[in-house]
Amino acid sequence: MRDKSKYTPMMQQYLTIKENYQDAFVFFRLGDFYELFFEDAQLAAKELEIALTGREAGAEERVPMCGVPHHSAENYINRLIERGYKVAVCEQVEDPASAKGVVRREVVRLLTPGTVMNQTALNEKENNFILSIVAFEDAYAVAYSDLSTGENYAMRLPKENQVLIGELISLGCKEIVIGSEIETAMFDNLRALRQIVLSYEEECLIPIEYQLLVDEINDDYLKQAFGRLVSYLVRTQKSALGHLQPISLTKNEDYLSIDYNSRRNLELTETIRSKSRQGSLLWLLDKTKTAMGSRLLKQWIERPSISEPLINERLDVVQAFMNDFMIKEELKRHLDEVYDLERLAGRIAFGNANARDLLQLHSSLNQIPHIKALLNQLAMPSIDHQLNKLVDCSHITSILEKAIVENPPINIKEGGIIKDGYHETLDEYRYIVTHGKEWILALEAAEREKTGIRSLKIKYNKVFGYYIEISKANLHLIPDDAGYERKQTLVNAERFITEELKEKENLILNAEEKSIQLEYELFTELRQMVKNEIPKIQQIAKVMAYFDVLQSFATVSEEHRYVRPMLNHHHVIEIKDGRHPVVEKVLKGTQYVENDCIMPEDLSILLITGPNMSGKSTYMRQLALISIMAQIGCYVPASSANVPIFDQIFTRIGAADDLVSGHSTFMVEMMETNYALEHATKDSLILLDEIGRGTATFDGMALAQSIIEYVHDKVGAKTLFSTHYHELTQLEEKCDHLENRHVRAEEHEGQLIFMHKLMEGPSDKSYGIHVAEIAKLPSSLIARAKQLLDVLEKDKTTIQTSLETAVKEEDRSVLTSSEPIIKTEPVLEGEQGQLSLFEVAEAKKKVAPKTEVKVEYVNPYEDIINELDQIDLYQLTPMQAMNMMYELKVKMNQRK
Repeated sequence: MRDKSKYTPMMQQYLTIKENYQDAFVFFRLGDFYELFFEDAQLAAKELEIALTGREAGAEERVPMCGVPHHSAENYINRLIERGYKVAVCEQVEDPASAKGVVRREVVRLLTPGTVMNQTALNEKENNFILSIVAFEDAYAVAYSDLSTGENYAMRLPKENQVLIGELISLGCKEIVIGSEIETAMFDNLRALRQIVLSYEEECLIPIEYQLLVDEINDDYLKQAFGRLVSYLVRTQKSALGHLQPISLTKNEDYLSIDYNSRRNLELTETIRSKSRQGSLLWLLDKTKTAMGSRLLKQWIERPSISEPLINERLDVVQAFMNDFMIKEELKRHLDEVYDLERLAGRIAFGNANARDLLQLHSSLNQIPHIKALLNQLAMPSIDHQLNKLVDCSHITSILEKAIVENPPINIKEGGIIKDGYHETLDEYRYIVTHGKEWILALEAAEREKTGIRSLKIKYNKVFGYYIEISKANLHLIPDDAGYERKQTLVNAERFITEELKEKENLILNAEEKSIQLEYELFTELRQMVKNEIPKIQQIAKVMAYFDVLQSFATVSEEHRYVRPMLNHHHVIEIKDGRHPVVEKVLKGTQYVENDCIMPEDLSILLITGPNMSGKSTYMRQLALISIMAQIGCYVPASSANVPIFDQIFTRIGAADDLVSGHSTFMVEMMETNYALEHATKDSLILLDEIGRGTATFDGMALAQSIIEYVHDKVGAKTLFSTHYHELTQLEEKCDHLENRHVRAEEHEGQLIFMHKLMEGPSDKSYGIHVAEIAKLPSSLIARAKQLLDVLEKDKTTIQTSLETAVKEEDRSVLTSSEPIIKTEPVLEGEQGQLSLFEVAEAKKKVAPKTEVKVEYVNPYEDIINELDQIDLYQLTPMQAMNMMYELKVKMNQRK
């Protein structure tokens, strides 16, 4: 803490203000500049690449200082906020001319990443959420708001940090408001990877003026979360938040639940590698014409509906648009004229909307009659319900039409905004100003005539007002009786004033000043008039966004030959000629290979084998995306589709470390699988790709099989499980609700050709070396790999044959051993030298299924075998199984 007494009164004022904004840059207004001091100046100079200077401020050392012009400060502030900083804007709040001592200054607003209102700093296609959390013993209560649009939401989450972090990432929130009851450590990894700001607010009571926003909420947890959020907003924004909308509850039971990892794996709103919108499902479906529509589409994709009436209502509208091309195209033309009504309403509520904003509002509201007339032609009950919300706004558009000029300036305090004829007094002032200037021009001509000085000019500036300027070369031509009074001497000229010019100056300047002030007052009246209509404007924005999204669905569906999906409650999937919508779009002219997905009610699991690059993952994602598209109310890429309404989708596709939590690929794989098994129901969809590949072969195979059996016997969800473990295909004989499928590949003249076609039955081989060859690994490496494969396959064949012979002859000397691994001699020969019990059992099952063979174990592992016998695998989650396997493995290693 600095000793303020060492500094000048002005610097003492700065230090007092800074004490309350330690986590923010304080932009301190001094004349025409915002100045920053001390550490703020040093960091800002680096971040903004501006000069760092110093200032004498009473102390021995100069105070570090940097500054930016007030008229361009917005750009600098936006740059700081984009980098995750806060900015406290400190203004002069009294007239310097009447101030006694230091001019009083106050922070008028705290600008943060979560409270940005400036249009240039916002992505128009995405919400900018600020989120608050309150931790309770059994749950997290979360409230989040987009201050720029006034939208408010709240939801309960289980007391699981990973679930909470996943929601924070999915929402893309820029700022998190917490209290002292929440440990900040859980956000450390998240903040290291994303520019998320932590802010603090202890107050959880909702201010009385915002109680109406939670009238429909009965959950006290959620009320406290919203209380924390709105208390923070009121404290930092220092402005009325009249545009905030009633809270919408986000209930997981109302939506198709897709956890963060699954959203990422399916690339719903951004791609995994580049984090780009391009290449995602959102990118494909977004043919919206308005910013509100684009944001609503993103919300629908992230939370598809499970309400069959709601889904069918949307599909009905899409179908109506597809049946009437002309209406759809005309609607798009009118939507093109609609600006971002939600954010316009936000700027109007905050009092920072300019005249151009009101003109955009005027243009947008003018489209209402045309849009209603168009949609009325479709004559659908669901459309009529929405159209009733498009209320008449002609009183707003009429006034704005009369009041504001066609091309107003951005600045609202310099005049030029209000049309002639709108206000009588303003017209009088303008007459004086206009004709006064005409008089000035006439006087200039008269003075030239009187003096004979052709270069004589009458000019104006804000310091000296109007004056006559004559070059020094012509001063001798001024008549003695001209009445010129010297006002200023320049290097090459003299400036003069006359009594007559003074009188006209007073008249003109007073009229001009009064005209500008009156224009500002008239504009603020217009803005207040519109502000009173904000709830109506926000309702109109939602309706326009709704129809914008549905016309977008119709447009995309026409372009890509999508069909209307049928919905069922019978656990049935019947998709004919299905396609992955994004891959098909990216391939452009290339023919996409279509695939069916037929899973009757009694078929729960498809076990899919086939080589890498053959299309297994694409096929799995394809099913998920078709289901999501159906449940947001969009047509789907297929020739026909009948799909169930899923309650949840879980995916584990692709290998990736989880940098947020610091977990390895295999640990992430197990955690995501465990999450699916814990939460899935029979109405869920599970997609698991190559589970078990991140560990040793037999560990992985055992885990994969146990997971399949668990899903089959305990969960019953529709599941696609792809694997390279060909041994697992035997599960079709054991599991009644599982069938094998494979992705076809063919060898032609030594080359592997991927057919990308899903066929019945298992794959015959994995083609791993062929894929490596396609990837252009060195030819010598490929040759060596083929050589090793021949040896390994030969050994395996020899061992398998020996085992089969032993089993047929009931040679118990081979199948019984005091060691846990069967040794070679004399029957088992080859480089491998030993076989696992798993392989012995497999050989026995194939050759002599009715032969009873006893494999005896003795020390040193007898107690471990007994421990394994006591384990009930069906009562374990995959995570518990993995932990138990690890403990047993440690015991075995200790005894080697």
